[in-house]
Amino acid sequence: MSRVGVVRFLGTNCDRDIIQAAREFGAKAEFLWFQDQFNIDDYDAVVLPGGFSYGDYLRTGALSARTPVMKSVREFSQKGKPVLGICNGFQILCESGLLPGVLMRNQNMKFIDQWEELEILDNKNPWTQKYSVGQKIKLPIAHGEGRFFAENDTVKKIRDNNQILATYTNNPNGSAYDIAGITNDKKNVVGLMPHPERALYDWMGSSLGKGFFSWL
Repeated sequence: MSRVGVVRFLGTNCDRDIIQAAREFGAKAEFLWFQDQFNIDDYDAVVLPGGFSYGDYLRTGALSARTPVMKSVREFSQKGKPVLGICNGFQILCESGLLPGVLMRNQNMKFIDQWEELEILDNKNPWTQKYSVGQKIKLPIAHGEGRFFAENDTVKKIRDNNQILATYTNNPNGSAYDIAGITNDKKNVVGLMPHPERALYDWMGSSLGKGFFSWL
């Protein structure tokens, strides 16, 4: 049975969704508190859920990236263990330097809450290994600051190293190169703005998000 740690910051609001998703597929999931560090040997995967940690003050994810738990997340990732950041979790991973780039205000300056079609571009990481490269899936997004941006040299490196996890087919927020999610160069740290935990069953609108959790 996989052991999954789900990080809670002040303002996280998708943490119970992730716990439920992991348990649905047989994993043992428990919360990790932002003020604490954890033993990296106690977990097989760590998830940073979505929400509005610290009320998005300063910059989204900036304050959470400097909390004690992120020291353990960094150590966990350096051991090659899988880390997933969803929405605010993606923003935190970028702010902590575990993923390149930043997430900026949407191009239309509005909060966007809708379903979007994605194309999977990488399945050489644990989180999208259940998908085929080129597969189209629909997942919901809900964010005001989801526009991926990086300097040209960084974007070139991301593209050359095949670190683009998925792209939008109808870029809703103005992200560079339609990027919806990326990986680190070792492929064990993944961040994406869409919410796969909200697409596990047909009654939710789609079941195409389950591949992110069914390997646990």
